[in-house]
Amino acid sequence: MEAPASRSLVTIVDTSALTAPAVRKAEAPSKGADHGAAAKGLVVEADPGWLTRTAKRTGIPLVALRAYGRASLLEASEHSRCHVGWATLAAIGEVESAHGTIAGTRLLKDGRTSRPIVGPALDGEGGVAAIPSSPDGRRVHGDDTWEHAAGPMQFLPDSWRLFGADADADGVADPSDIDDAAWGAARHLCSSGRDLRNGADWTQAVLGYNASDTYVRRVLDLAESYARSASRG
Repeated sequence: MEAPASRSLVTIVDTSALTAPAVRKAEAPSKGADHGAAAKGLVVEADPGWLTRTAKRTGIPLVALRAYGRASLLEASEHSRCHVGWATLAAIGEVESAHGTIAGTRLLKDGRTSRPIVGPALDGEGGVAAIPSSPDGRRVHGDDTWEHAAGPMQFLPDSWRLFGADADADGVADPSDIDDAAWGAARHLCSSGRDLRNGADWTQAVLGYNASDTYVRRVLDLAESYARSASRG
C-alpha cells in the first residue's frame, strides 16, 4: 500500500492546533491500569474554545472530540516524539463506532456509552481471526466461546491490558469510556516508537491497530477530511 504523504496529518492540525490545555488536580488515584492522568494528579483538557469551533466545523460530537484532543495532549506528554494527533484518533473513532454512537448508542457527558458497544464474534469466519473468549472479555460481552472487541475504539481485552489508561482521572481505566479508550488508542499507535509525522510510520502504526489496507485508507481519508474542516476559518 502506498504510504500517506509525509507532510502528515500532524503538521496540518494535530497537537499544534490545540491551544494550551487547562490542567486541574484529579480527586482520585487511578485504578485498573498503571497509566492514568490521575496517577500524576492531573487532568488535561483541550481548550474549550477550540473544542466548540472544531466540533462545529467537523461534526464530531463534543464529548468525543474532547476525548481525542485530551488523548493527543496526554500522549504528547508521555511520548513527545510520536506526534499522534486528534484527527487520526477521530478517524479511528469514526470507523470503529461512529464516535460511540453506532446502532443508536449515545455518548454520555462523562464519556461512557449509553450501552456497551460490542463487536462481532472473532470466530474465524469471514476472514476474521479466531480468538477464544477470555474471562475479562466474557464480563463485557457474555460470549463463553469467542472473543469480541469492545468500546468506542474497539479494544480486545489483551490489548486493553497493554494500552488501557485512565485519561479523565475518574479512578477507572474503562474501554467503554471514550476518554480512556482514545488515550488507549493513542498509546497503541505510539507503542512502536514511530514518528507519526512520517507517512510510512503513520501507515505502519495504523496497520498495527487494524491490519487492513482498506482500513488504513479509510482512516487516512477521514483524518484528512477532519483536518481540512478544522482548519477552515
